[in-house]
Amino acid sequence: MPTTTHTLNNASSASFFAEPQAPNVKFGEVPFSTLLDSLTDLNNKNKQHLANVSSCCGSFRNATLVESVFLMCEELSCIASSPHPSRLMDSGDNRSREDAVLTMLSDKFILLMFSCVQLASKLTHHLSVSMAVAFLKSVGHSCSKGTLLESELLVLKTLDFSINFPNPLMYVETLLEVLEYNAAVAPVTHLYALSQRVLQFIFLQRTAIYNSLLVAATACQSPSLEQRVNFVCVREDYMLLSVGVIAAAAFVLNLSTWEKVRQLSDVTGISPQSISDFVRVTVLHIARTEGAFKTA
Repeated sequence: MPTTTHTLNNASSASFFAEPQAPNVKFGEVPFSTLLDSLTDLNNKNKQHLANVSSCCGSFRNATLVESVFLMCEELSCIASSPHPSRLMDSGDNRSREDAVLTMLSDKFILLMFSCVQLASKLTHHLSVSMAVAFLKSVGHSCSKGTLLESELLVLKTLDFSINFPNPLMYVETLLEVLEYNAAVAPVTHLYALSQRVLQFIFLQRTAIYNSLLVAATACQSPSLEQRVNFVCVREDYMLLSVGVIAAAAFVLNLSTWEKVRQLSDVTGISPQSISDFVRVTVLHIARTEGAFKTA
Protein backbone atom coordinates (compact mmCIF):
# COMPACT_ATOMS: atom_id res chain seq x y z
CA MET A 1 0.00 0.00 0.00
CA PRO A 2 1.53 3.37 -0.94
CA THR A 3 2.41 5.69 1.89
CA THR A 4 -0.23 8.45 2.02
CA THR A 5 -0.02 9.41 5.68
CA HIS A 6 -1.71 12.70 6.61
CA THR A 7 -3.26 13.20 3.18
CA LEU A 8 -6.71 12.08 4.25
CA ASN A 9 -6.35 13.53 7.73
CA ASN A 10 -5.63 16.90 6.18
CA ALA A 11 -8.57 16.71 3.80
CA SER A 12 -10.98 15.65 6.54
CA SER A 13 -10.03 18.17 9.18
CA ALA A 14 -8.35 21.28 7.80
CA SER A 15 -11.46 22.27 5.80
CA PHE A 16 -14.04 21.64 8.53
CA PHE A 17 -15.04 25.27 8.90
CA ALA A 18 -15.44 25.87 5.17
CA GLU A 19 -18.95 25.93 3.76
CA PRO A 20 -19.89 22.29 3.03
CA GLN A 21 -21.19 21.42 -0.41
CA ALA A 22 -24.75 20.17 -0.38
CA PRO A 23 -24.79 16.48 -1.41
CA ASN A 24 -27.12 15.03 -3.98
CA VAL A 25 -29.34 13.54 -1.27
CA LYS A 26 -32.98 14.34 -0.66
CA PHE A 27 -34.49 14.33 2.82
CA GLY A 28 -38.12 14.55 3.87
CA GLU A 29 -39.48 12.13 1.28
CA VAL A 30 -39.75 9.06 3.51
CA PRO A 31 -43.25 8.41 4.92
CA PHE A 32 -43.42 8.77 8.70
CA SER A 33 -44.47 5.14 9.22
CA THR A 34 -41.45 3.90 7.23
CA LEU A 35 -39.17 6.30 9.07
CA LEU A 36 -40.46 5.09 12.43
CA ASP A 37 -39.96 1.45 11.43
CA SER A 38 -36.41 2.16 10.26
CA LEU A 39 -35.50 3.99 13.45
CA THR A 40 -36.99 1.23 15.61
CA ASP A 41 -35.14 -1.45 13.63
CA LEU A 42 -31.81 0.37 13.92
CA ASN A 43 -32.33 0.92 17.63
CA ASN A 44 -33.09 -2.78 18.19
CA LYS A 45 -30.05 -3.85 16.16
CA ASN A 46 -27.88 -1.44 18.11
CA LYS A 47 -29.11 -2.88 21.41
CA GLN A 48 -28.54 -6.42 20.13
CA HIS A 49 -25.02 -5.51 19.05
CA LEU A 50 -24.22 -3.96 22.44
CA ALA A 51 -25.64 -6.99 24.25
CA ASN A 52 -23.17 -9.23 22.39
CA VAL A 53 -20.22 -6.88 22.24
CA SER A 54 -16.77 -8.42 22.62
CA SER A 55 -13.82 -6.90 24.43
CA CYS A 56 -11.93 -7.32 21.14
CA CYS A 57 -14.37 -5.15 19.17
CA GLY A 58 -12.62 -2.43 17.24
CA SER A 59 -9.48 -4.47 16.58
CA PHE A 60 -9.56 -3.51 12.89
CA ARG A 61 -10.34 0.16 13.42
CA ASN A 62 -6.91 1.56 14.12
CA ALA A 63 -6.11 4.78 12.26
CA THR A 64 -3.77 3.24 9.69
CA LEU A 65 -6.26 0.60 8.55
CA VAL A 66 -9.19 3.01 8.57
CA GLU A 67 -7.24 5.53 6.50
CA SER A 68 -6.25 2.79 4.05
CA VAL A 69 -9.90 1.78 3.66
CA PHE A 70 -11.00 5.40 3.17
CA LEU A 71 -8.29 5.97 0.57
CA MET A 72 -9.33 2.79 -1.26
CA CYS A 73 -12.93 3.99 -1.32
CA GLU A 74 -11.85 7.45 -2.46
CA GLU A 75 -9.71 6.04 -5.24
CA LEU A 76 -12.48 3.71 -6.39
CA SER A 77 -15.21 6.36 -5.93
CA CYS A 78 -17.25 4.07 -3.71
CA ILE A 79 -20.56 5.50 -2.56
CA ALA A 80 -20.31 6.69 1.04
CA SER A 81 -23.53 5.01 2.17
CA SER A 82 -22.19 1.54 1.43
CA PRO A 83 -21.88 -0.68 4.51
CA HIS A 84 -18.68 0.38 6.21
CA PRO A 85 -15.83 -1.92 5.09
CA SER A 86 -14.19 -1.82 8.52
CA ARG A 87 -17.48 -3.13 9.93
CA LEU A 88 -17.12 -6.19 7.70
CA MET A 89 -13.53 -6.64 8.84
CA ASP A 90 -14.54 -6.16 12.46
CA SER A 91 -17.30 -8.76 12.25
CA GLY A 92 -14.75 -11.49 12.88
CA ASP A 93 -14.03 -10.22 16.40
CA ASN A 94 -15.60 -13.32 17.94
CA ARG A 95 -12.68 -15.46 16.81
CA SER A 96 -9.61 -15.94 18.93
CA ARG A 97 -6.93 -13.28 19.25
CA GLU A 98 -4.41 -15.76 17.86
CA ASP A 99 -6.41 -16.13 14.64
CA ALA A 100 -6.70 -12.35 14.32
CA VAL A 101 -2.93 -11.98 14.68
CA LEU A 102 -2.29 -14.69 12.09
CA THR A 103 -4.63 -12.95 9.67
CA MET A 104 -2.92 -9.62 10.31
CA LEU A 105 0.47 -11.16 9.54
CA SER A 106 -0.74 -12.98 6.47
CA ASP A 107 0.49 -11.87 3.06
CA LYS A 108 -3.14 -11.86 1.99
CA PHE A 109 -4.19 -9.17 4.42
CA ILE A 110 -4.26 -6.31 1.90
CA LEU A 111 -6.19 -8.50 -0.51
CA LEU A 112 -8.69 -9.43 2.21
CA MET A 113 -9.05 -5.79 3.22
CA PHE A 114 -9.71 -4.83 -0.39
CA SER A 115 -12.24 -7.65 -0.67
CA CYS A 116 -14.13 -6.14 2.28
CA VAL A 117 -14.22 -2.79 0.46
CA GLN A 118 -15.29 -4.50 -2.74
CA LEU A 119 -18.10 -6.47 -1.07
CA ALA A 120 -19.32 -3.48 0.94
CA SER A 121 -19.54 -1.35 -2.19
CA LYS A 122 -21.37 -3.92 -4.30
CA LEU A 123 -24.71 -3.24 -2.62
CA THR A 124 -24.78 0.29 -4.08
CA HIS A 125 -21.86 0.63 -6.47
CA HIS A 126 -20.56 -1.88 -9.01
CA LEU A 127 -16.85 -2.14 -9.67
CA SER A 128 -15.77 -4.60 -12.34
CA VAL A 129 -13.31 -7.33 -11.46
CA SER A 130 -10.93 -5.99 -14.13
CA MET A 131 -10.91 -2.54 -12.51
CA ALA A 132 -10.36 -4.13 -9.09
CA VAL A 133 -7.40 -6.17 -10.33
CA ALA A 134 -5.95 -3.07 -12.03
CA PHE A 135 -6.25 -1.08 -8.81
CA LEU A 136 -4.51 -3.76 -6.75
CA LYS A 137 -1.71 -3.88 -9.32
CA SER A 138 -1.30 -0.08 -9.08
CA VAL A 139 -0.61 -0.38 -5.34
CA GLY A 140 1.91 -3.17 -5.80
CA HIS A 141 -0.31 -6.20 -5.16
CA SER A 142 -0.76 -8.22 -8.33
CA CYS A 143 -3.36 -10.98 -8.38
CA SER A 144 -5.56 -12.75 -10.87
CA LYS A 145 -9.31 -12.36 -11.21
CA GLY A 146 -9.70 -15.85 -9.82
CA THR A 147 -7.64 -15.02 -6.73
CA LEU A 148 -9.71 -11.89 -6.12
CA LEU A 149 -12.98 -13.81 -6.40
CA GLU A 150 -11.65 -16.50 -4.07
CA SER A 151 -10.76 -13.82 -1.52
CA GLU A 152 -14.26 -12.36 -1.69
CA LEU A 153 -15.75 -15.82 -1.27
CA LEU A 154 -13.55 -16.43 1.77
CA VAL A 155 -14.83 -13.23 3.38
CA LEU A 156 -18.43 -14.12 2.55
CA LYS A 157 -18.10 -17.61 4.01
CA THR A 158 -16.46 -16.23 7.15
CA LEU A 159 -19.43 -13.88 7.60
CA ASP A 160 -21.94 -16.61 6.71
CA PHE A 161 -22.89 -14.54 3.64
CA SER A 162 -24.36 -11.81 5.84
CA ILE A 163 -22.81 -8.45 4.88
CA ASN A 164 -25.65 -5.95 5.14
CA PHE A 165 -24.64 -4.66 8.57
CA PRO A 166 -26.04 -1.39 9.92
CA ASN A 167 -23.29 1.20 9.81
CA PRO A 168 -22.98 4.59 11.55
CA LEU A 169 -23.90 6.54 8.41
CA MET A 170 -27.23 4.70 8.23
CA TYR A 171 -27.99 5.92 11.77
CA VAL A 172 -26.96 9.47 10.86
CA GLU A 173 -29.17 9.51 7.77
CA THR A 174 -32.18 8.12 9.63
CA LEU A 175 -31.87 10.63 12.49
CA LEU A 176 -31.51 13.48 9.98
CA GLU A 177 -34.74 12.29 8.39
CA VAL A 178 -36.33 12.62 11.84
CA LEU A 179 -35.01 16.18 12.14
CA GLU A 180 -36.30 16.99 8.67
CA TYR A 181 -39.73 15.56 9.50
CA ASN A 182 -39.90 17.61 12.68
CA ALA A 183 -38.66 20.71 10.83
CA ALA A 184 -35.94 21.05 13.46
CA VAL A 185 -32.94 21.90 11.32
CA ALA A 186 -32.51 23.78 8.08
CA PRO A 187 -30.86 23.03 5.82
CA VAL A 188 -30.50 19.34 6.63
CA THR A 189 -28.51 18.73 3.43
CA HIS A 190 -25.68 20.98 4.66
CA LEU A 191 -25.82 19.31 8.05
CA TYR A 192 -25.57 15.94 6.30
CA ALA A 193 -22.52 17.02 4.31
CA LEU A 194 -20.70 18.16 7.43
CA SER A 195 -21.87 15.11 9.40
CA GLN A 196 -20.11 12.88 6.88
CA ARG A 197 -16.86 14.77 7.43
CA VAL A 198 -17.24 14.65 11.22
CA LEU A 199 -17.92 10.91 11.06
CA GLN A 200 -14.83 10.36 8.93
CA PHE A 201 -12.77 12.45 11.34
CA ILE A 202 -13.98 10.42 14.33
CA PHE A 203 -13.05 7.15 12.62
CA LEU A 204 -9.58 8.50 11.90
CA GLN A 205 -9.15 9.89 15.43
CA ARG A 206 -11.15 7.13 17.14
CA THR A 207 -8.60 6.17 19.78
CA ALA A 208 -7.85 9.72 20.89
CA ILE A 209 -11.50 10.81 20.96
CA TYR A 210 -12.81 7.81 22.88
CA ASN A 211 -9.89 7.96 25.30
CA SER A 212 -10.88 11.56 26.03
CA LEU A 213 -14.49 10.49 26.53
CA LEU A 214 -13.36 7.73 28.89
CA VAL A 215 -11.34 10.19 30.96
CA ALA A 216 -14.32 12.56 31.07
CA ALA A 217 -16.73 9.78 32.06
CA THR A 218 -14.52 8.35 34.81
CA ALA A 219 -13.02 11.68 35.97
CA CYS A 220 -9.72 9.82 36.03
CA GLN A 221 -6.64 10.49 33.91
CA SER A 222 -5.60 6.83 34.14
CA PRO A 223 -8.76 4.67 34.00
CA SER A 224 -8.46 1.13 35.32
CA LEU A 225 -8.63 -1.97 33.15
CA GLU A 226 -12.14 -2.67 34.43
CA GLN A 227 -13.26 0.83 33.46
CA ARG A 228 -11.78 0.39 29.99
CA VAL A 229 -13.53 -2.96 29.53
CA ASN A 230 -16.86 -1.50 30.63
CA PHE A 231 -16.36 1.40 28.24
CA VAL A 232 -16.36 -0.92 25.21
CA CYS A 233 -20.16 -0.59 25.02
CA VAL A 234 -19.80 3.19 24.71
CA ARG A 235 -17.24 2.82 21.91
CA GLU A 236 -19.54 0.44 20.05
CA ASP A 237 -22.78 2.42 20.51
CA TYR A 238 -23.72 3.52 16.99
CA MET A 239 -26.74 5.48 18.19
CA LEU A 240 -24.59 7.56 20.52
CA LEU A 241 -22.02 8.02 17.77
CA SER A 242 -24.59 9.20 15.22
CA VAL A 243 -26.26 11.62 17.63
CA GLY A 244 -22.85 12.97 18.60
CA VAL A 245 -21.84 13.35 14.95
CA ILE A 246 -24.99 15.30 14.05
CA ALA A 247 -24.78 17.47 17.15
CA ALA A 248 -21.09 18.26 16.55
CA ALA A 249 -21.80 19.13 12.92
CA ALA A 250 -24.68 21.36 13.99
CA PHE A 251 -22.48 23.05 16.58
CA VAL A 252 -19.87 23.86 13.93
CA LEU A 253 -22.51 25.20 11.54
CA ASN A 254 -24.56 27.26 13.94
CA LEU A 255 -24.96 27.46 17.73
CA SER A 256 -28.72 28.01 17.51
CA THR A 257 -28.97 24.92 15.32
CA TRP A 258 -27.15 22.96 18.01
CA GLU A 259 -29.82 23.95 20.54
CA LYS A 260 -32.52 22.53 18.30
CA VAL A 261 -30.68 19.24 17.85
CA ARG A 262 -31.20 18.57 21.55
CA GLN A 263 -34.54 17.02 20.62
CA LEU A 264 -32.52 13.99 19.50
CA SER A 265 -32.20 13.25 23.18
CA ASP A 266 -35.95 12.70 23.31
CA VAL A 267 -35.90 10.59 20.14
CA THR A 268 -33.03 8.31 21.17
CA GLY A 269 -33.19 8.39 24.96
CA ILE A 270 -29.56 9.52 25.13
CA SER A 271 -29.12 12.13 27.85
CA PRO A 272 -28.33 15.75 26.86
CA GLN A 273 -25.23 15.52 29.08
CA SER A 274 -23.89 12.53 27.14
CA ILE A 275 -24.51 14.36 23.86
CA SER A 276 -22.82 17.50 25.19
CA ASP A 277 -19.78 15.52 26.36
CA PHE A 278 -19.45 13.84 22.97
CA VAL A 279 -19.72 17.17 21.14
CA ARG A 280 -17.26 18.92 23.45
CA VAL A 281 -14.61 16.23 23.01
CA THR A 282 -15.12 15.95 19.24
CA VAL A 283 -15.04 19.69 18.57
CA LEU A 284 -11.98 20.03 20.82
CA HIS A 285 -10.10 17.42 18.78
CA ILE A 286 -11.21 19.05 15.51
CA ALA A 287 -9.97 22.42 16.74
CA ARG A 288 -6.65 20.94 17.85
CA THR A 289 -6.15 19.29 14.47
CA GLU A 290 -7.06 22.52 12.69
CA GLY A 291 -4.48 24.36 14.77
CA ALA A 292 -1.83 21.73 14.12
CA PHE A 293 -2.23 22.05 10.35
CA LYS A 294 -2.16 25.86 10.49
CA THR A 295 1.10 25.87 12.44
CA ALA A 296 2.72 23.04 10.46
